[in-house]
Amino acid sequence: MLDKAKGLTDLKNKLPKPAKNTKSGQVGQYLVGLDIGTEYVKALVGRVVGNEVQIIGVGRAHQELADMQAGAIADIAAVTANCDKALAIAEQQAGVSARTAVIGIAGELVKGTTSTVRFSRKNSTKEIDVDEMSRIIELVQERAEAKARRDLAWELGGKNVEVRLVNSALVRIDIDGYKVTNPVGFQGKDVLVEMYTAFAPMIHIGALERTAAELDLDLLAVAAEPFAVARSVVGDDPNGSVSAVLMDVGGGTTDIAVVNEGGVEGTKMFGIGGRAFTHAIERELDVDFVKAESLKLGLDTGKVSTAHRAPIEKALNKTLNVWTSGVELALAEFNKLDHLPHRVLLCGGGSSLEALMQRLEESDWYKSLPFTKRPAVQHIQPDEVVGITDTTGDITDHTFITAMGLLRVGLDTLSSDDSDGGGIRGKLNKVLKV
Repeated sequence: MLDKAKGLTDLKNKLPKPAKNTKSGQVGQYLVGLDIGTEYVKALVGRVVGNEVQIIGVGRAHQELADMQAGAIADIAAVTANCDKALAIAEQQAGVSARTAVIGIAGELVKGTTSTVRFSRKNSTKEIDVDEMSRIIELVQERAEAKARRDLAWELGGKNVEVRLVNSALVRIDIDGYKVTNPVGFQGKDVLVEMYTAFAPMIHIGALERTAAELDLDLLAVAAEPFAVARSVVGDDPNGSVSAVLMDVGGGTTDIAVVNEGGVEGTKMFGIGGRAFTHAIERELDVDFVKAESLKLGLDTGKVSTAHRAPIEKALNKTLNVWTSGVELALAEFNKLDHLPHRVLLCGGGSSLEALMQRLEESDWYKSLPFTKRPAVQHIQPDEVVGITDTTGDITDHTFITAMGLLRVGLDTLSSDDSDGGGIRGKLNKVLKV
């Protein structure tokens, strides 16, 4: 059912526009995927060709320590400057100036959950139409928003936080106990709807909107990053049955999404990423951050002497214990599933740490969770992203998967907008739009 999710935008009035092309005589639809991470800004320029996006430009710029906080923007001006650098590199390679963008949002305060709501229809012989489904979807979204506000208030000690819906996706619909992929036209009394929704604090969304405006970008969609990663591996196959635990380990946070039979069951985030490991070395070895980062990276490349390995590994192990506990706690919250998928797919720069992969592959962290067997752990490879192809040859590993997922959300959103007056699926997609 994730194919019905399609990308969602909170800016209805800012419809995508064809990007300007600096190559004379050529005009087309281009997309920018902007992954504003704690360690790096990654920008991709993609060209829409049919139902696919071809990546034609790749850019990356480093962020300073104070630019981001727990996965969210802390200094708009500094982050905007870094985004500008990454975009300029990508656009130079692409040879076009693309302005239609999808930006990712992450951080501990982004809440993504799947809600299950049952409805009892007064007239069970009446066929369900799009208007009735619209009302049901809106009601589920309203209840999910109220829950997101309560959860945030609890986490912040009672403080009321304004939130906005950034993504929603139908996961499952049952009518009188029968699972249907398209409810329109069915009769029945009891309707059960499972819907994934992601909400983010207004202050974070506002910072992204300001950044987009400063960069002169038309913001097509804001996407919860674990949702974008899920879209990258699921694709559009209506019969898709992908089940996996997806982990995006960034510089500041770890974002987890559980996908079950093609539907997003939920997303969780916690504030431990690659920089936490660097800070651990910084504290334990009493060195500055730059030196600590160098030692962390040198551990995997063999540039650290044998004599220095033990204290570095000791420092990493302490943080790995905390990180693994975070993973266990996050996955334990998916208690509605009989069992968790036994595939664990990782992406993001933080997952490049060999010790982290070894911990997942070799330790017994999974035993307290409802796995039926030891999960298989691997990185997501760029050629596994559905509907997105790289023509530059510059995307060679798992670190750009999130940005590729953002392009996927952008393609979904464009497809949804193109469905004006189209079939039922198009109308439902528009209902799901924010």
